[in-house]
Amino acid sequence: MKNLRLRRKVARSLDGSSRGVTLIEVLIALALFTIIAIVFISGLTVAARSVFIGDQRTTAESLARAQMEYVKSQAYSDAPWDYMLTHDVHSGESGYLPDWWDPEKNIPPKLDSMYHSYAVKVEAEVIDNENGEDPDPGLQQITVTVRHDDKVVFTLVGYNMDR
Repeated sequence: MKNLRLRRKVARSLDGSSRGVTLIEVLIALALFTIIAIVFISGLTVAARSVFIGDQRTTAESLARAQMEYVKSQAYSDAPWDYMLTHDVHSGESGYLPDWWDPEKNIPPKLDSMYHSYAVKVEAEVIDNENGEDPDPGLQQITVTVRHDDKVVFTLVGYNMDR
């Protein structure tokens, strides 16, 4: 009995007497598919942008920490001084370079081609005392600022002492 009903339905559908899919149903299905595709592509775009920003910040933090450790590993040099690193240039921006700055020996490593769009600026300044006394010449603040495409991405502040 069940088999007979199924045969009738199949026969009716092949007969041409069954109703087909209307244009409105197709348009609604197509609109739903388009909306779902747009939402999915938007989500992928946001995820890709987040990965790019995270990678940029991680790289900048790594560069800043490396320079901070480099400065702290060198002999104490009276502040103020600064220098700037890019992928092809080492320079002292203010004209005051640290005592250990020696183009022949102890130049901080250049930023290799992997970091070609990054620039690192390292500055040292004497810390002023809050009570109005002369600043302690043996204590200085080191600021490392990392830029990517001329936009500040990360700033690291540390302190150095004359020991």
